[in-house]
Amino acid sequence: MKKFFQEIKADIKFKSAGAGQKLTESAAEKAPKEKNSQPARQQPRQGPTNEAQMAAAAALARLEQKQPRARGPTSQDLIRNQVRKELPAEASVSGSSQASGTNMIAEPKEEGSTHLAAPGVYFTCPLTGAILRKDQRDTRIKEAILSHFSTDPVAASIMKIHTFNKDRDRVKLGVDTIAKYLDNIHLHPEEEKYRKIKLQNKVFQERINCLEGAHEFFEAIGFQKTLLPVPDQEGPEEFYVLSEAALAKPESLERHKEQLLCGEPVRATLIRQRRVFRPSPMASQFDLPPDFFNLTTEEAKREQKLRSEAVERLSMLRTKAMREKEEQREMRKYTYTLLRVRLPDGCLLQGTFYARERVAALYSFVREALQNDWLPFELLASCGQKLSEDENLAFNECGLVPSALLTFSWDMAVLEDIKAAGAKPDSSILKPELLLAIEKLS
Repeated sequence: MKKFFQEIKADIKFKSAGAGQKLTESAAEKAPKEKNSQPARQQPRQGPTNEAQMAAAAALARLEQKQPRARGPTSQDLIRNQVRKELPAEASVSGSSQASGTNMIAEPKEEGSTHLAAPGVYFTCPLTGAILRKDQRDTRIKEAILSHFSTDPVAASIMKIHTFNKDRDRVKLGVDTIAKYLDNIHLHPEEEKYRKIKLQNKVFQERINCLEGAHEFFEAIGFQKTLLPVPDQEGPEEFYVLSEAALAKPESLERHKEQLLCGEPVRATLIRQRRVFRPSPMASQFDLPPDFFNLTTEEAKREQKLRSEAVERLSMLRTKAMREKEEQREMRKYTYTLLRVRLPDGCLLQGTFYARERVAALYSFVREALQNDWLPFELLASCGQKLSEDENLAFNECGLVPSALLTFSWDMAVLEDIKAAGAKPDSSILKPELLLAIEKLS
């Protein structure tokens, strides 16, 4: 065997030595022969080795990095194009909004194969009980307050003061000043000067005259506008003068004062739109209507500008205070959030919330849907973070905007009791009437 391999090696060495020559042939005779036969013996060029190919590829890559490339669409261009596409859609949505209210929540409209996770954001008017769309809310509440003047002008004027005026500090200052006027009348009923209020008085003009509903309140509790002479002044001036009938009922004035001090703005109640879905792999997919983004056409243009600025900020260093300020502004972008809770049996419980509502509101919402609402449970975010019911955190502070999927989990002690009783931990826990209205998530 050893001799066999030696013969093979010798044969290879002999063949690689090239063409042979005669021992009697001189070197001078050999040179021209080799020169003439060179073209005939030209071998085909061999391809580059693997190492050469890798070196060439690396050199080509370095060369391409140095040479300017054709400019493709940047992230800023993509943002601008996306917003340009969204603006006409948002304008058409706002322009096609109906002016009249409805007592039924509209079903989500299909756009191709897209199904909205919620038909929109809806409210209940606390005065009339009507169901209002987001764009109708403020107008319809004001109309309800104004219509209340015919039945209870005092209560209607108090609601108007607290609801129509948005500056809460100005409202508090004006209400405290009115209460001071009424306190003086109550403490000094025999002194006539406290029963008259000069409308051109500087304090009255700065604190009360600017409030919508203030004049209606004075007239509703018994004040009357009267022209009275002013000492050292030629013409009369306008005063509010308390009538004798109202002065004879000091307890009514005191009651109206307390009502004014305890008044609150009339707020429409957000409808949760509770829905229950069957188990679905699309649980974490949310196609939200424009109501959840709280953007008008003008706001969308401003959002486009903010996005452009965000692209520029990525290339600059920011301090911690700058980053925190931007995060706070990002959290205030959303007014509402759509939350789903995956239950032990895989079913999904969905509801609409304010983005600034506390986590405790979600616990109450889930507890109202359970057969045994007294059993302790936990809610986990998608990242596994436990959301404590006792923590005073809002949804936007937890990153649960504008939508989120959470997981329901029994308390460990409850889970052990369930297993000890021989029951299945993943059995249905919702009230039977909710299971009758269960839907398919599409």
